Amino acid sequence: MITRETAWRIFAGEYNSSTHIEISAEERAPSYVITPLGAKINRLLVVGVITDVENIGTDTEPMWRARLADPTGVFYISAGQYQPEAAQVLSKIKPPKFVAVIGKSRTYSPEEGVIYVSIRPETVKEVNSQIRDYWIMDACRNLQKRLDIMGEALRMEKPEVENIISLGASRNNAEGILSAIEHYDYIDIARFNGMLQDALKCLLPEYQDIKSEKITEAEGQEEPESPEGNLENENLFMEIIEALDTNVKGASWEEIVEKAEKKGMNKMQIEEATNSLLDKGLIYEPVLGRIKKI
Repeated sequence: MITRETAWRIFAGEYNSSTHIEISAEERAPSYVITPLGAKINRLLVVGVITDVENIGTDTEPMWRARLADPTGVFYISAGQYQPEAAQVLSKIKPPKFVAVIGKSRTYSPEEGVIYVSIRPETVKEVNSQIRDYWIMDACRNLQKRLDIMGEALRMEKPEVENIISLGASRNNAEGILSAIEHYDYIDIARFNGMLQDALKCLLPEYQDIKSEKITEAEGQEEPESPEGNLENENLFMEIIEALDTNVKGASWEEIVEKAEKKGMNKMQIEEATNSLLDKGLIYEPVLGRIKKI
């Protein structure tokens, strides 16, 4: 069964600093990129500006590669024949465009000790500057939380998963933090604090005025979801979970998605509703691929 991994909202500056990969010995088990602040990443949701797109394959077997910029750096994205929907969207984008991407983490190691990270997209969607700003705020909140917890963990004499969880980390994040502490010789908290400040500056009105002169938004883009619309999606999602949660193991993620799509929710709305409900403590994942109401 295909299991669900949380899509991390994370800045390029932190993601690209990663040099640690965890690969399970179990067959078909997910691998993870572990960032210096302990984000344990298999999937990401990132939003930024596509600055260029090129076909590095052939006319008959295209492979589309794109650069997506956020306030801290650049994500590298590639999609080919095994990501047909994402590849088709990338092939039609005329930069610069605001874009949201949900995808899997990918790594490339040309030699021992050298690791490059990228994203293999599942979904690519043109958005607008408001969606980009919402994502920056979300990524900033997540970054601040990791900074606070990592700072406390580094002060522990002997950090362990359980006492990192007591600081407010999820088990997934606590495992990532412990793994990061063991792998990285030095975790530069000050550098990531500076990254946080730079990202927040991008939301200031004077910065927005400058950026608006440089970036032409795509015509006919959808308006961002209103708070009322987000709440409606969350309520609908909770109803689906309650209807499917008929045993102690919880509702199947695949069945939840199938029901949600039949009721008109798209992949981006499903992802947002799920993460919002998880953050609010209204649902949890007892095991991978299962969701239960609290």
